Amino acid sequence: MLAKRKTSVGELAERVGIAPANPAVLKNGPAKAVRFTTLAALCEALDCRPGGLLRWETADSAGA
Repeated sequence: MLAKRKTSVGELAERVGIAPANPAVLKNGPAKAVRFTTLAALCEALDCRPGGLLRWETADSAGA
């Protein structure tokens, strides 16, 4: 979504008001958790829905 919106991790972090490390972890994953308020802010900044940022992985597909 960052590439689609031509936005850097640092620019996104600044627009959302979070540390640059947070969207970097989400981008490079796997992240263990994300707050709903952060997810909502990311979606607003990127003009998308949560499904555009997240994907479901089962334990088998994640290599566990």
